Amino acid sequence: MSKKTVSEKSEIEEKELKPVLTPGVCFDHNSEAYHIQIELPGVKKEDVELFVSEQTMCVEGPREDVILFGCFTLAHLVNVDKAKANYGNGLLTVEIPLKTPVKGKKIKIE
Repeated sequence: MSKKTVSEKSEIEEKELKPVLTPGVCFDHNSEAYHIQIELPGVKKEDVELFVSEQTMCVEGPREDVILFGCFTLAHLVNVDKAKANYGNGLLTVEIPLKTPVKGKKIKIE
């Protein structure tokens, strides 16, 4: 049985050696859509992966030193087919329309 050198390690093995950190995320929404900003400093646009389902969002952005990764639960159901994302200067901006507008009643605080 031969040992692998560092240069012979597979991409999966290299990923496992890097620490995983949760990126900084800012969630906001109005009655129509979520507006989300995710900080991915030092990550190349082509390396960013974003996955959205009706009630979850996962993002991964590998760098040379760490992997920025996080999965988040969305409080309201979203329309995945109309989700949009832009990336620039280390900031991923995501807009995801809600399936139905949020309606609520304002409660007076005493």
